Amino acid sequence: ALYALGLVAFVLMLKKQHYKYQFQRFAHCHVTLMAVVVQSSVLASNMFHGMIWFLLPCLLVITNDIMAYIFGFSMGRTPLIKLSPKKTWEGFIGGWMSTLVFGFMFSRFLVQFPLMTCPSQGFAPEYWPQCEKSSLFQLGSIEDTLGHNIGSRVPEFMQDWQMMPMDEHVFWMSMFASMVAPFGGFFASGFKRAFKIKDFGDSIPGHGGITDRMDCQIIMGMFVYTYVNSRVFKTYLGDFDPDAVVSLFQELNDDQKVRIFKTLGRALTKRGLLN
Repeated sequence: ALYALGLVAFVLMLKKQHYKYQFQRFAHCHVTLMAVVVQSSVLASNMFHGMIWFLLPCLLVITNDIMAYIFGFSMGRTPLIKLSPKKTWEGFIGGWMSTLVFGFMFSRFLVQFPLMTCPSQGFAPEYWPQCEKSSLFQLGSIEDTLGHNIGSRVPEFMQDWQMMPMDEHVFWMSMFASMVAPFGGFFASGFKRAFKIKDFGDSIPGHGGITDRMDCQIIMGMFVYTYVNSRVFKTYLGDFDPDAVVSLFQELNDDQKVRIFKTLGRALTKRGLLN
């Protein structure tokens, strides 16, 4: 409603001799909304599924940024992109490999804490939440986790290895954080060059401001939001994920849980599944 009112107000204030300037301001406003407000909204939404869906992607981007710098500084020779002359292929590849390794290490550590895996009902502080640990975060054999078709093709020496379903999602998030998210930083570099500014801020001496350190997060939050809702927690007809249903159930208040419990009890009793 507020956006609609703003749009109406904008149209009513248009002046013939200032059309170009006004629409430029209008475009700048929308770019800011997409880069800041939309991203903040999806990041908050990711937290409701469990803090791991917010913290882990942030750690992946930070890890890639640091390791790409280290590899690029120590052995960088081949320029990656003209927009950022200091970026090299060696740093890009080194950051990618390091992000994959550290991604699995971070996830194995974070899933030990209910604070990371339990869904949240809001922003109320809950330092020690309690919930049933989803099978998404539980270790099992490779065949049980990936399915018989893939598990049967795994080399024999890996047959006794254990993994959790979350490992697959960590892999894809790590790939995105190391191969696509850096282009959010390149986008920010191009934006600064277009307006002839070195940094967005100066709160961190020698490293710009907070925005300069978060530029690679521009598209990571949106990717995780889309991935989690379409791949991890499938809710479309014909392909319900039991873990997603349990996760959503745990986000309800006590009265809603009791109401659903009674409704399910009556339905299952009617079908003869419960005595």
